[in-house]
Amino acid sequence: MKNIFPEADNIPVEWQLTAPLFQHTWLVNGELREWKGDMTPAVSPLFVKRNGKLQQEIVGYYPKLSGEESLEALESAEKAYDLGRGLWPTMRVEDRIRHVELFLHEMRRHRNEVVKYLMWEIGKSKAESEMEFDRTVEYIIDTIDALKKLDRESSRIDLQQGIYAQIRRGPLGVVLCMAPYNYPLNETFATLIPALIMGNTVIMKPARYGVLVLYPLLEAFKNSFPVGVMNIVYGDGDDTAGVLMRSGRIDVLAFIGSSRVANILKKQHPKASRLRSVLGLDAKNPAIILSHADVDLSVKECITGTLAFNGQRCTALKMIFVHRSLVDSFLDKYLTELKKLKYGMPWEEGVTLTPLPEKDKPEYLKALIADAESKGAKVVNENGGETLHTFVYPAVLYPVNEQMRIFHEEQFGPIVPVIPFDNVEEAIQYMVDSSFGQQVSIFGSDPADISRMIDPLVNQVCRVNINSKCQRGPDAYPFNGRKDSAEGTLSVSDALRVFSIRTMVAARESDENKRIINEILDNRMSNFLTTDYIL
Repeated sequence: MKNIFPEADNIPVEWQLTAPLFQHTWLVNGELREWKGDMTPAVSPLFVKRNGKLQQEIVGYYPKLSGEESLEALESAEKAYDLGRGLWPTMRVEDRIRHVELFLHEMRRHRNEVVKYLMWEIGKSKAESEMEFDRTVEYIIDTIDALKKLDRESSRIDLQQGIYAQIRRGPLGVVLCMAPYNYPLNETFATLIPALIMGNTVIMKPARYGVLVLYPLLEAFKNSFPVGVMNIVYGDGDDTAGVLMRSGRIDVLAFIGSSRVANILKKQHPKASRLRSVLGLDAKNPAIILSHADVDLSVKECITGTLAFNGQRCTALKMIFVHRSLVDSFLDKYLTELKKLKYGMPWEEGVTLTPLPEKDKPEYLKALIADAESKGAKVVNENGGETLHTFVYPAVLYPVNEQMRIFHEEQFGPIVPVIPFDNVEEAIQYMVDSSFGQQVSIFGSDPADISRMIDPLVNQVCRVNINSKCQRGPDAYPFNGRKDSAEGTLSVSDALRVFSIRTMVAARESDENKRIINEILDNRMSNFLTTDYIL
């Protein structure tokens, strides 16, 4: 492990950082405005050996804006929305789609740059970085298709009880989009794109890590959307998001992160009944391995479920309950597969385990391990929990019990807690008592046993996976959670709905109203009241 960090000359040329990037601009009111104030360094989790010394790399620097600039972005978004009268919220759906397609065209040209920054800023492997970019492109395409379908379904005039009506979805206003560092591209766009395409104007604040991932796309944002529709602010949370929320002028909070931060943000808004929230929050998804489970399959799914991107995913398996009759076999095979996982730098082929971007995370993980060991658990894998600067080798803890912090806290890192059980009610009770309610994975072969678990568990979480790890996709399926895990539902079609509201134009059936409506339709006088059909 001591050689995990490379010599500078051994980094492939295409992925080398020739010099730190200085991003001196921020997007507001349709322009990339120059920033001459303080800058924040984007510190890489990767260390590099130069002249015999190991040093942590600086990827670049980005603006550290204040509340004044944040309010300027808010005024820009408000002006573009203009109380629903602006160009963007009143634009025809097909025209908004063209703007998003223009952005998508420009975005595709920057794939390698985005992938490079994903590797350097958050330590994500090249394969996973490429997958994140490609999945985001697919998400945008699917969103466009879903909106076309939604608009087609709304393109008719209905008649009920003597009232003509056309029901469509309209925008909500100004949206504040905030995404997490673990998917700084995909999770950002999962809220940003549907918010934009439905006619809202947006202020986006990137995550703490992965800020420069969006740098290659700034020109595309600027050139693809009307003035003020898209704005980006950088800086400390209280100076940016806090100022915006306290203004009371944010209509929608789209936030993916911790419930602690979400609660702070929501409470800062002075008009709670007006604020709509779309939240993806904490999770501690368990795997439950029943006595009749296929151990090989369970191990295969649990390895990727627990350790893909070092376990830094809300959908990661963060607890493994194993029936006592299988626990020895499961651990033996899990540890065998764990040894096969390659660790190293993100650009290395086949690498799975990489350094962690959060500077305090290694110490936090150490504390969780020490607490568990003090209460009866052991690290059962070789080198488990060993740390070198920002790299932490996975630690498999066994047996874990409810007295340990790891039983309750979301580790969001490479610790794998394993809990033996005799009665499946022990695992179910864990989920009942938990503050989280996103997903669960059940492994077994007896339909009767599995069915008995499905019925209560669908009322504890929002997705029950059978013989497969927890995950978000496919994006056509709803992604949400109960309890402290989410508010609102995200999927391609659901996201269009949460960032809009049903609204309609209605008229009593009469010859005069028929004449008026027909004239509006025939002459395409309204962008809302229209029977145009988007192909």
